[in-house]
Amino acid sequence: MALGKLQKVLISESLDPCCREILQAGGLRVQEKPGLSKEELLREIRDCDGLIVRSATKVTAEVLEAAERLKVVGRAGTGVDNVDVEAATRKGVLVMNTPTGNSLSAAELTCGMILCLARQIPQAAASMKEGKWDRKKYMGMELNGKTLAVLGLGRIGREVATRMQAFGMKTIGYDPIITPDVSATFGVEQLPLEQIWPRCDFITVHTPLLPSTTGLLNDSTFAKCRRGVQVVNCARGGIVDEGALLRALQSGQCGGAALDVFTQEPPKDRDLVNHPNVISCPHLGASTREAQSRCGKEIAMQIVDMATGKGLTGVVNGQALSKAFSPQTKPWIALARALGTVLYTVSKQVQGSVQVCTLGTPLKEAGSYLTPAVAAGLLAGGTQKEVTLVNATLLAQEAGLKVTAAHSDVAPEPDSSTGLVQVSLQGTPHQVTGTVQGSTPALRQINGATFQLPAPLSGPLLIYRAKASDSSALATLTGLLSKAGAQLLSYHSSSTVAGEQWSVVGLSAALPSLGELKPRVTEIFQLHLP
Repeated sequence: MALGKLQKVLISESLDPCCREILQAGGLRVQEKPGLSKEELLREIRDCDGLIVRSATKVTAEVLEAAERLKVVGRAGTGVDNVDVEAATRKGVLVMNTPTGNSLSAAELTCGMILCLARQIPQAAASMKEGKWDRKKYMGMELNGKTLAVLGLGRIGREVATRMQAFGMKTIGYDPIITPDVSATFGVEQLPLEQIWPRCDFITVHTPLLPSTTGLLNDSTFAKCRRGVQVVNCARGGIVDEGALLRALQSGQCGGAALDVFTQEPPKDRDLVNHPNVISCPHLGASTREAQSRCGKEIAMQIVDMATGKGLTGVVNGQALSKAFSPQTKPWIALARALGTVLYTVSKQVQGSVQVCTLGTPLKEAGSYLTPAVAAGLLAGGTQKEVTLVNATLLAQEAGLKVTAAHSDVAPEPDSSTGLVQVSLQGTPHQVTGTVQGSTPALRQINGATFQLPAPLSGPLLIYRAKASDSSALATLTGLLSKAGAQLLSYHSSSTVAGEQWSVVGLSAALPSLGELKPRVTEIFQLHLP
């Protein structure tokens, strides 16, 4: 992915003007076209490098396929269920969001919904507009002393919990990631779901929409709740089973529901919306001036930072790519990719198991981002698709290639202070090892043969194995370079293994043919590394 070559960005929904202004100040061309039909989007996206959306634009596999130059999809908001992240990943398109931009607005709406359920404020207001004065009909309840279950204790869930504690509510909750010790710091007692259902007066959900959270509240869970439980969903439609919710409302098992989101938006089935005990809004969680300004500003800044090579934040897929911007990690990622390419070149194999072993304390946490880089290098030589750090892991799996990571704190001298990366094709003798010298990736070992002076891995390279006693290959190479008008920039030879040596030759330009060299060597490869 040419990260620095973002030129044109399409904004397909209404966003704060600051979004456009920041993008333009960053040197990007911006096209604002909110309200595009599917057909119009397919036409407009063809020559765009970036796309910024809110929640209405559906970034499907078809849209991604039509986007020939697309490098990034920016979601001005949190949820990305309107983006086919898997299809984007497969194509090497980065998906990013602004996870903090609308947290406060969504949390405040949730709190407002809880208050409205407790005191039936919308229903009473509508009654007044009809000319009625019906005080007895809208008898409510105090929140003080009631138990609120918060399902999902991320940014929004914890903001809701702390605000509702100010009303005297007891807050319990569940989150598979946040630990009970952490949730206790903001006043939420974590319990298993089976213990939550019978204890709560109100339930509010703040999870992403995943297979594991779809239908989290259903016929079975409603049956375990206290009769008259109140439900709030300002997260994602589908977390609460809408059919089960309607049945619970009709039976009185659920006393009221406040919904800002629906499985289908806008909802065609109006039974829930029209139920007298349901408060509904047209997905207003992020619809505040502050949230829209914040999200628009954040996504624009993230895309400008990406385009200028400053850094990556808010990455949904391709987390390894965020490491590619750091001056410390960038050369190691280049090394890992180069080692993957060299390993493929000598083995001609992109199937099986490959182990990436980092050696040395400085590389203790590097496996997570070096493994995709090795996969990208391996696949680059054997696939027609563009392979990036975004899609390398997925494409490797589909190609039957399993890349795993291992680590040892001990690296042999003289690389103990910097570290080594060792890449092995399991079940074969093929293994390559490299390090970084300054900011240059360098080959330290290939198939058991060691380079006393590591060979730089960049630019046009010639790698060959020949008898150690036969220098005719180098002499022939010199003649070929002269004919081709190319220069020999570097030459490194390895230790001798079974009477043979490996040589790595840096060239100013690739040779047009290796025909004259092949009779003089055991094997020879030509490749070009970034």
